[in-house]
Amino acid sequence: MAFLTQPRYIILIVIIAAMIVVIIWLWRFSKKQDKKRDEQQAIVEESAQLYTMLIIDKKKMRLKDADIPQEIKDETPWYAKRSKVPIVKVKVGPRVMNMIADNDIFDLIPIKKEVKATVAGIYITNVRGLRTTLEKPQKKKGFMARMFGR
Repeated sequence: MAFLTQPRYIILIVIIAAMIVVIIWLWRFSKKQDKKRDEQQAIVEESAQLYTMLIIDKKKMRLKDADIPQEIKDETPWYAKRSKVPIVKVKVGPRVMNMIADNDIFDLIPIKKEVKATVAGIYITNVRGLRTTLEKPQKKKGFMARMFGR
């Protein structure tokens, strides 16, 4: 046990202990975030309604550049204000408005077509084709797959 008293081993033990503390803290923090996300998802599902809408345009842009209500911009956390979000310009009845789409379904949304969408507030959670099925876009091949022809 005399070798553990050498300075390099003491430093190594302190670093390992600090890493263990950080890992435990991150694990507890992620559990708390999972609970918050589940609660928010339940609220979104509870308030969801089905609308028929014409998709005019879609693109990813910053919240400050998108034409969405100021209340939503104010409620957005500071760290998410500069990130790009999927914005979809739709026509619901006679009204043209911008909505925020879920990242998972953004690629499924067709342009210049009518769809039935599940909407909670201005958040599009699900989309289905009105007269036809929606085509899933093909995934782009990665660099290695293109290089070796897989």
